[in-house]
Amino acid sequence: MKEHIGVGVIGFGTVGVGTVKILLENRDLIHRRTGFYLDVARVADIDLETDRGIPLDASVMTDDARALIADPAVDIVVELIGGYEPAATFIREALEHGKYVVTANKALLATRGWELFEAAEKNNTSIAFEASVGGGIPVLRSVREGLCANRFRSIHGILNGTANYILSRMDAAGMDFEGALKEAQQKGYAEADPTFDIEGIDAAHKIAILSSMAFGVRVPFDAIPIKGIKEISQLDILHARELGFVIKLLATGVWRENELEIRVAPAMIPQSHMLAKVNGVYNAVHVIGDFVGSTLYYGKGAGMNPTGSAVVSDIVAIARQVAKESTYDVPPLGYPLKAFRETGIRDASKVTGTYYLRMMTVDRPGVLSKISGILGEKKISLASVIQKGKGEEPVAIVMVTHETTQKQIDEALEVIDRLDVVMEPTLALHIETDLK
Repeated sequence: MKEHIGVGVIGFGTVGVGTVKILLENRDLIHRRTGFYLDVARVADIDLETDRGIPLDASVMTDDARALIADPAVDIVVELIGGYEPAATFIREALEHGKYVVTANKALLATRGWELFEAAEKNNTSIAFEASVGGGIPVLRSVREGLCANRFRSIHGILNGTANYILSRMDAAGMDFEGALKEAQQKGYAEADPTFDIEGIDAAHKIAILSSMAFGVRVPFDAIPIKGIKEISQLDILHARELGFVIKLLATGVWRENELEIRVAPAMIPQSHMLAKVNGVYNAVHVIGDFVGSTLYYGKGAGMNPTGSAVVSDIVAIARQVAKESTYDVPPLGYPLKAFRETGIRDASKVTGTYYLRMMTVDRPGVLSKISGILGEKKISLASVIQKGKGEEPVAIVMVTHETTQKQIDEALEVIDRLDVVMEPTLALHIETDLK
């Protein structure tokens, strides 16, 4: 058995520092559990001057990632620089050198992962990426290995801590969107440019990876309907509460009629459901399998230590095989690439469900009947209607529909939003009914 496994880390930022810190501080613990030592053989970064507060010998540091990849002392290459390039090139070159790769790069895997998985297969190696979804929550390993005997029915995830913090503060403190975002930035929970978080792009990267693994389907990233949280107002938070719901940015993957229904959007969740109680920067993923039933995975979805913990878990999993000089042959997505389904992504217009509609209108007789008439023409029936703020403009009209299709909702709102009495685009939120 090989006693020392060399690890090379490309990218010494927040997650890189967390990863190296765990490898150093828990070195003896890992040895006790595995029988081998994980050695930090090389660390590559363009910034070699900043003090990260970690006792690394200067000889370990380099600004040449390619030298790290080629170093025979490095058995496992860890890519933590993020982005698309040069990350993709470094990963591909490591695979071509026959090295195993660990990464947390969700954006790259969601958009260009297939070419990297093919490169891994071609070079008889593999890629592990537990940290790419849910930070320190071991949800990918659970889906890929722990629940591999199940056919998955659905996945619903709160996968972005920034968006969840904002919506939680709007709900708990009565803040508006801008105020909650500013507070999140002040506390370091949101970037100066929070676009990927509040527009749902980050969550879409994660559900693309998770759905591919769970359902065995290639998910083209540009096929995912994505909607962010900027349009959510305090009015919606209050109406949701009155109706018995909580609003969360929800990443959804559901298997229906041999197609994958996938989306990211703010949605109404029943207050009684476990996901409704996930607040602040925490993430949670609710997975339903045909034999296991409902399972829930909860924890911190980002940060130096939780994400570093997930990275090291992948390193250990691979190193167990390397130490025995055998092949780490767990398929990255849980299926051999040739076993992936040749099925499509369900057209968003086919999605069915009940919807929350919030319209801002002038206060004028006949407005409600005109809007209801248009909905009726599109064969959309209503379960309830709430109108408040009489005498003030704009006036909010809130409607909850019976089951209908996304196509019918879109067609109706296209007409409604052109009415001269409607003052801004209508907000339509899916009311989740698959959360059993």
